[in-house]
Amino acid sequence: MKFGGKGKAKDKTTVHYNPRITMTGIPIEAYDYVVNGKPALDWVMERQCVKTDKASGITNDANRYAIETVGNPAYPLDLFQRVITVSLETMKIVNGLPKLDID
Repeated sequence: MKFGGKGKAKDKTTVHYNPRITMTGIPIEAYDYVVNGKPALDWVMERQCVKTDKASGITNDANRYAIETVGNPAYPLDLFQRVITVSLETMKIVNGLPKLDID
């Protein structure tokens, strides 16, 4: 997964899941939901990519995990879409809360 756009001009409303699947129209407000200092969608993108540890040579492949463990090859894509929904709905709730008045 990677953002659309070129170079430093990243388009966070577009995410390329793979060469055949591109998600567009992602609300920029979905990135307002921050978990531990980073938008939840950024966490998903970071964790759902294929990485090989230089020291051990072990490959962490979310796609393989999705097939072998979850039994759903679309799991990383589904997860990203669910986190978009959770982020938007959570921000609606948070923004609807009254201001906290501490005296």
